[in-house]
Formats: sequence, structure tokens, C-alpha cells
Amino acid sequence: MTATASPAAPPGPDEIARAGELIAAVSETFGQRVAGQQRLRSALLIALLAEGHVLLESVPGLAKTLAASTLAHTVQARFSRIQCTPDLLPSDIIGTQVYDPRDHRFSTQLGPVHANFVLLDEINRSSAKTQSAMLEAMQERQTSIAGVIHPLPRPFMVLATQNPIEEEGTYPLPHAQMDRFLLKEVVTYPRPEDELVVLERIEAGTLGPDHTDPTPVAGTEEVVALQELAKRVYVDPAVKRYMVALVQATRNAEAALGPRLGGYVELGASPRAAIALLVASRAAALLRGRSYVTPTTSATCDTACCGTGCTSASRPSPRTSPRRCSSTRWSVPSPAREPSP
Repeated sequence: MTATASPAAPPGPDEIARAGELIAAVSETFGQRVAGQQRLRSALLIALLAEGHVLLESVPGLAKTLAASTLAHTVQARFSRIQCTPDLLPSDIIGTQVYDPRDHRFSTQLGPVHANFVLLDEINRSSAKTQSAMLEAMQERQTSIAGVIHPLPRPFMVLATQNPIEEEGTYPLPHAQMDRFLLKEVVTYPRPEDELVVLERIEAGTLGPDHTDPTPVAGTEEVVALQELAKRVYVDPAVKRYMVALVQATRNAEAALGPRLGGYVELGASPRAAIALLVASRAAALLRGRSYVTPTTSATCDTACCGTGCTSASRPSPRTSPRRCSSTRWSVPSPAREPSP
């Protein structure tokens, strides 16, 4: 018989306290550069702790690039930005071999994907071949150049953006590829008070072309330690069954939502969405200072997780389609009590 490994013990109070201090420091530094956008901040931190990737959708000018670069500099990580265009080639992203006539030999030049945080700006403007190469690197966490494997660094996180208001000359991501993102977040306009803070920071010189990078409050080794800690967060079997029920409900949407809303869902979330819900719930629990996952935590994560795994029949507005899938949670009964280890 094959021995099964026993699950790791849940994080102790001291570990949770240390993790909370580090997460709070990262969040505070992030907030000093990015005004408001609480949902965006939570999505990025959850994806970072869960070792996942994020698809950001919004109109231009809502601080997506600023948020990605700020998070990278806050944890002293390498950041690269790739502006996607129709003529972008896979080798422009993963790297290539360059011939040196002086030595009569080829040398490998690694591409910008070999960074800790990679911002793919307007990913839907790149060709399907280039999108496929990037998504393969996201999934395998390695690249292959001339038959040589080059592992990607840890932590590794991709933040891809797409503009929903300009679709001419774009290559929409297939739903099978969208499924590789852990979370999808629709970034909305800032509140008036947050926009006022932006103007004040521009006047004070803390934002704008002449601003300096934020002071790091953590290192990549500490981020990796947090990721390992998140894997040990306890998930009760009842909560796991609740997660499966949430995903199953998207596959029978008319029974869960009724014929009017259920008709919007053509294809339910895949098993990858259930896995995403599990790891994102663990990360969200750690983010909230808990060593265990509650049904409430899972319910708050399913909007972003299941939103990348559902297919809409009539392709409604991107601001509503993820929520249509995840709103099935209202018809799925949660466990009677909040389990804890």
C-alpha cells in the first residue's frame, strides 16, 4: 500500500500574527501610492499569496500599471511591463538566442517574462500565438529556449489587463485560456474622495513622472514564506463540499438562478475553478488573520474565481458576466456552522 502524506498542521497564532504584520505593512505601503481601489488591492494580495495570476479589466487610467509596479517594489521584486501589440512575437516575451559573430556562438537572451511581477498591458491586442506562449509560461512556470528549460523565479505573478471599450483589431482571450487566471477583477472608477487624494498627491510630488519608488517593506523570500503558510490554512471537509456545490451550481444555472438569469450561462465553471476557489479562500483567510477557511470567505471569493471559468451565452457586459455565474451562491446552502480546526 502507498502511504499518504498527512496534512500539514494549520498555522499557529504566532505565525498568523507575524504574517498579519507583514501583510499589513505591504497593504499600507500599497495604499500610500494607490488611492482607494480596495477590491483591487485585495485581489492582488490574494493572488500573490495563492501563487495565481490576475486578469484586470477596465477602461484606461485606473492605476492598473501603478498598482502592479507598486506591489512589486513593495516586496523588493523584479517588475517588467509588456505592451501587447498585434506584431508582438512569442520570442519578444520568453526570450531568444542571439548570434555573436565575435565568438561564433549563440547566447541566450531571456525575455521580460523572467521577472517576479509581469504586467501584460492590453493582452487582447496580441495575437493568439503570442497569448498562447505567455499563458503556457504562466501554467508551466518555465520557458523553453532552444531546447533548454529556464525556470521562472518565485514569486511569479502575471497581471494581464484588457480594455473592454475598444475591440477593433483585438484578439479576445478564449475562455479556455481565461480559465488559467486565478482571479478576474473589474476595476471601477474611484470614489470622489479617492480621486481628490490622487490630485493632492500629484501636487505634493508623491505621484507623477518624478516620483520615487516606494520603500520595500519585505523581500521575495518572505513572500514565498507567506505562500507556503497559506497552503497550510485549514479547510474543513464541510467547507470543501460547499465549494464544490458552488461550482456545480454554475453547471446547472437555470435550476440555481431561474430561467431568466440562468440563460445567460452557456457553460459552467470547470474543475480548475474549484481548485482556484480552494487556494484563493486559503489566501483570503490568511489575509484576514485566520488559520482556517469559513463558508463566508469562500462565498466572497467565488465571484472572482468562477468568473474566469464560466461562459456567457449572450456575452453581456464584462462588468456583469462574472457576477452572473457567481451569484449562484445565493441558492447554495452554506454549512450550518463556521468550521475551525
